[in-house]
Amino acid sequence: MNVFVCVKRVPETGARITLTADAQAIDTSLLGFTISPHEECAVEEALRIVAEHGGSTTVLTLGPPGAAEQLQNAMAMGVQNAVLLETDGSDWNAEATAAALAEAIRAQPEPFDVLLFGNEAADTGDYQVGVRVAHELGLPCVTGIKGIAIEDGKLTARREAGGGWEIFELPLPAVVTVKEGINLPRYASLPGRLRAKKTPIARIEPQPRASALETIRLVVPPEQETHVKILGGGADAAPRVVEVLRDLGLVTS
Repeated sequence: MNVFVCVKRVPETGARITLTADAQAIDTSLLGFTISPHEECAVEEALRIVAEHGGSTTVLTLGPPGAAEQLQNAMAMGVQNAVLLETDGSDWNAEATAAALAEAIRAQPEPFDVLLFGNEAADTGDYQVGVRVAHELGLPCVTGIKGIAIEDGKLTARREAGGGWEIFELPLPAVVTVKEGINLPRYASLPGRLRAKKTPIARIEPQPRASALETIRLVVPPEQETHVKILGGGADAAPRVVEVLRDLGLVTS
């Protein structure tokens, strides 16, 4: 059972975002980077599937040379192989990214049985790349999944729907985008981190496919106003604090 998982390098949660002078991209010069919680769960799910069924895991990402850090983090968790589609900062929209990933996946020496993505990108919220890659590869795809089981060459996936679940059955190979909460990602151990630093990363230089999509400009949303309300001081403030906690539903009596 070979499981591939694709991740994306995104700014750390809570980072202050600024744009380049031409408003065409995020200024990354002062940012730290990570992968989204959805993708951490995708990595964990890949490891879980292989632990149960045997096989190998491979993580792929498209990004600048610094994206090797995110691949190393996945390998520190236990992923065996890593592939970096190294870019030079050109405009890689969802269409071009999916085409490059699909080409790289086809070129791998071993075919995959399951291809995992996070449900959405933490920075752009596109919800596109996993579905586009599945289309490029001509494979079945399900999205927003919070449960996976594999038996007799078929994958069963569960997705929350209202007050119940939708159940999907797909033949392998298949593409699945998973949501945060499908599992609890493990922490990378120190031996895992040391091993990841010594593990070579395969590098590919993809060429962006011509696209009809064009970014006109990016806009940073205005900061939300915040207000501070003084409830009082000392013991005199206690009744007001209890009232606020009741309003928030944190106190019921």
